[in-house]
Amino acid sequence: MTDAVLSVHDLRVEFLTRRGALVAVDGVSFDVGQGEVLGVVGESGAGKSTTASAIIGLIEPPGRMAAGEIRLNGARIDNLAPEALRRIRGRHIGTVFQDPLTSLDPLYRIGAQLVETITAHTALSTAAARARAVSLLADLGIPAPEARIDDYPHQFSGGMRQRVVLALALAASPELLIVDEPTSALDVSVQAQIIAFLKRLCRQQRVAVLLITHDMGVIAETADRVAVMYAGRVVEHGPVRAVLKTPFHPYTRGLMGSIPRPDADVHRLVQIPGAMPRLADVPSGCAFHPRCPHAFARCLSERPNAASRGESEVACWLEDVPSAATEA
Repeated sequence: MTDAVLSVHDLRVEFLTRRGALVAVDGVSFDVGQGEVLGVVGESGAGKSTTASAIIGLIEPPGRMAAGEIRLNGARIDNLAPEALRRIRGRHIGTVFQDPLTSLDPLYRIGAQLVETITAHTALSTAAARARAVSLLADLGIPAPEARIDDYPHQFSGGMRQRVVLALALAASPELLIVDEPTSALDVSVQAQIIAFLKRLCRQQRVAVLLITHDMGVIAETADRVAVMYAGRVVEHGPVRAVLKTPFHPYTRGLMGSIPRPDADVHRLVQIPGAMPRLADVPSGCAFHPRCPHAFARCLSERPNAASRGESEVACWLEDVPSAATEA
């Protein structure tokens, strides 16, 4: 993608231990274009949040980015000094972490936190920054924002705090927004509002969004493209409609088959046996082979590289995967 806002190429993240380097992210590549939502989906431990942390330079020792490149609007950022990268975070890259309470200081009113963020990254005066903060809260559906801006974080519900964190991430009008599990632990109506806001943000302001989630339903509603991660690697990547309608990788099929469908005449959801491997016990060959119902000898010894399958790219040795319905 030539006009990519974010470009990640062959990213590798390791954690150094006495037993050697444990690979948490292994050869991950993707682009996110202007006004596009790329969904990154997978079970806990797949490497989704670690990938996001590497992009914004928050991998702490003993972790390290061991290989790869990360570019923002064509300029490489993974080799910047910490102070230079700090200036990019907030101004050019907004981030929403999974737990909104970790992003809000409980001792300060949300207005003070929003104004501080805006004035730190823009040339706006304090009065203008406060007006922008009120406008952001209103855009995110917080009632009576002129009054609520002077409340403390504990005075907001979980869904409201999530919106405040979104306002913080968008305070300086970044070109890229990284959102980690934005709808987890929220009720369905609030989830719908957050999803609608993200879609409107992309459509109207052309912000690029990297959406990290384990919920395929959120991906279906929000994303333009989807990257499915397993054990630190992208196993399937393509347009969201193509991946959801015709998933190729057995893991993607398992994720799709585990979603309840009221119109489907099935008595039992598809189950993926086993669990995500620990970093110290990632199997040889295809990491998914111990859980795959279609694994054969080559899967146990050779790691597949991504290859084109229809509109998608899939890392799997199988030429044709039986439908999820036959696996139920």
